[in-house]
Amino acid sequence: MRFISRMKQTKLLNTGIEKFKPGYGLLVFLLFFSLNLLAQDNEKPKGKILDQVVAVVGKSIILQSDIENQYLNYRMQGGIEGTETQMKCQILESILYQKLMVAQAEVDSLTVDEVQVAGELERRLSTFINQFGSQEKMEKYYGKSLTEIKSELHDIVKDQLLAQQVQQKITGKVTVTPSEITTYFNNIPKDSIPLIKTEYIIRQIVKEPPVSIEEKLRVKKELLELRKRILDGESFSTLAILYSEDPGSAKKGGELGFYGRGQLYPAFEAAAYKLKPGEISDVVETKAGYHIIQMIARKGDYINVRHILLTPKVSPLDLEKAKMQLDTVVREIRSDSLTFDKAVEKYSDGKNKNNGGYLLNPQTGGIEFEGDQLDPQVSFTVNKLKPGQISNPVPFKTEEQKDAFRLLYLEKKIPPHRANLKEDYPKIEQWALQAKQRKAIDNWINDKAQSTYIKIIPEYTTCHFRHHWLKKN
Repeated sequence: MRFISRMKQTKLLNTGIEKFKPGYGLLVFLLFFSLNLLAQDNEKPKGKILDQVVAVVGKSIILQSDIENQYLNYRMQGGIEGTETQMKCQILESILYQKLMVAQAEVDSLTVDEVQVAGELERRLSTFINQFGSQEKMEKYYGKSLTEIKSELHDIVKDQLLAQQVQQKITGKVTVTPSEITTYFNNIPKDSIPLIKTEYIIRQIVKEPPVSIEEKLRVKKELLELRKRILDGESFSTLAILYSEDPGSAKKGGELGFYGRGQLYPAFEAAAYKLKPGEISDVVETKAGYHIIQMIARKGDYINVRHILLTPKVSPLDLEKAKMQLDTVVREIRSDSLTFDKAVEKYSDGKNKNNGGYLLNPQTGGIEFEGDQLDPQVSFTVNKLKPGQISNPVPFKTEEQKDAFRLLYLEKKIPPHRANLKEDYPKIEQWALQAKQRKAIDNWINDKAQSTYIKIIPEYTTCHFRHHWLKKN
């Protein structure tokens, strides 16, 4: 769904399978996205396991099957670290934490409506399906239909959304001062200071040729013809599968799932919210291209629509002109008649023009990239450069999947090294913040556990938990 505003790059909660990290305190409840998905019959231990209540937190119970399914999850993904007993103790503690957060949400009268849950389920499953390649492959892997998977995930996702709200209240105002950052770093044992991998700082000059008026008119005309066919009785879904250029939704008949306000391109959103169920919009233009939209359902501020996207194409001649422009720019830079800074300011069409053309790492928000964080094409190009060198024009696709050319400039290549305050201050600041947030959560857990009814069966009371779950005598 590339037309979604800013691509919503914030990570979906545990849409993939992560290794379980012993002693992991912050955000441990995010481990539960696929809690029950992976309990396939052919992976279950031989012999029938009699389910039982392992623990109670407030009004919620934790079953042995919850722990077994999660354990199977990690075993299947090669994520086992430590003994089986240690792993199951850690899994139980993470579930205890989530249940405690949900209990607090009830005390605080926090709620999550069904539309939010449905929307979150759709978005996570969409990502999961993309990882497998198709819905059919996912269903085959888990041995369950999409409906069954949704049913199993419903309460898990709802609890996660509630727990998110509680955790945000705990950590939202936590900050670190420069002195705290320095103290945090100085307290790391010398032999435990993290090793920073090779990092790259890269800038770019983008030339995005304009689409001709004739091409835009052609696309609009094609969409209007599709709209007429739908109004004359043809299926919107079928035509979306056949013609839509949005790969994320086309295979689903153009359906997006539920989204709230502010999550779609403004023009798309404005047109969609005006529609009644079954109604079809006029042609709508966004940065992604041109759309027609059909309302499926609206629940409060959440809408579920389907759409057909057609994207105007840049002509080969205009692309060649853009490449020739950048050829001229790179010659001027290499001859020192033009600085890279001036070239970015004068010639770049990129969104990062105002920050000097720096590529931003979507995983960290910073300008440093480790090698495996780079786009493969960028990695291939900059690995041929020395710091201070600029590439020849290379073709690429913009965020809106439009054809363009760019110059890549390797400003700096930082060799592997032990972290230090001079070169790695932003990273150390983040580590210090996370440590302080973990401490805030640890303190909250230890405090709330003492005032919440918690019972754990004897088989698990010998676990070496990070937190004090049972009341002190």
